[in-house]
Amino acid sequence: MFSASCHYGLQAMFYIALHSTDEKNVGLSEIAREQNIPKHFLSKILQMLVKHKLLISMKGPTGGFRLNRAPEEIKLIEVVEVIDGLDIFSQCGIGFKECDDEDPCPIHLDYKKIRDRVYELFNTQTFDGLTEEILNGGSMVNLVKPVSSE
Repeated sequence: MFSASCHYGLQAMFYIALHSTDEKNVGLSEIAREQNIPKHFLSKILQMLVKHKLLISMKGPTGGFRLNRAPEEIKLIEVVEVIDGLDIFSQCGIGFKECDDEDPCPIHLDYKKIRDRVYELFNTQTFDGLTEEILNGGSMVNLVKPVSSE
């Protein structure tokens, strides 16, 4: 449903939410290495998130990235909107251009339910709530492993 860029953007935002503070930024190389994302590709994604004010970027020896707002204020849907746009939540599941409630494709009604549920999930979940679940061990994803030195 989402592009690779969107997946990488979400993963990077989780990592930054877990590892940055008001005093500490997270470097591009660290995020790319720890999340196994191509650095050049990740750089472009993070700059999009900076441009849309989800992240702050700082240069210099203590530079890197941090969230622009508190993690409880940033919903996952904001990252999706910046990177993929919200059209994916109104497009046909098969790809027909003329598919809608009046002229549905064969899977329209079932796909619409799933698509609407995914939208609701991403529109209600914040980075704070989900990083809390990771920190408490409620998720199988381990984004809090020790960061290796560069």
